[in-house]
Amino acid sequence: MRKQIVERLEAGRVRDGQFATAPGSGPSGLFFVQGPCGCQLKIIGFVRPGWEHVSVSTPRRSPNWEEMCLAKDLFWHQEECVMQLHPPQSQYVNNSRYCLHLWRPTRQVIPMPPSAFVGIVGLGPSEAAILFAQMSAMS
Repeated sequence: MRKQIVERLEAGRVRDGQFATAPGSGPSGLFFVQGPCGCQLKIIGFVRPGWEHVSVSTPRRSPNWEEMCLAKDLFWHQEECVMQLHPPQSQYVNNSRYCLHLWRPTRQVIPMPPSAFVGIVGLGPSEAAILFAQMSAMS
């Protein structure tokens, strides 16, 4: 997690009231940031023993992929791996209907599957769409 947060995030820090944190106090705090899809994002960041955590919410829907990518980039460096978790149902905690979370353990490396298990490395979305259309035409 970034020790010095980016200016865009610092500008959205809540500095007054019950959830206020001091300017320059790093990634922990409550922030309001304009998202890439026109929706204001409420973002809470904190560091606990063994974990870094960021929650992202909007007023009327769950955050989308672009919004979660923005939050990731605001709090972590480009080459850091973070994750969303789907815990066992018996361990669900749902305090906010439209909130998603990003996590990064600080005492271990997150295991990742090989990139080739996800898709074709080096192929962009446009090329992939053409390839998948060609594959569909064959069936």
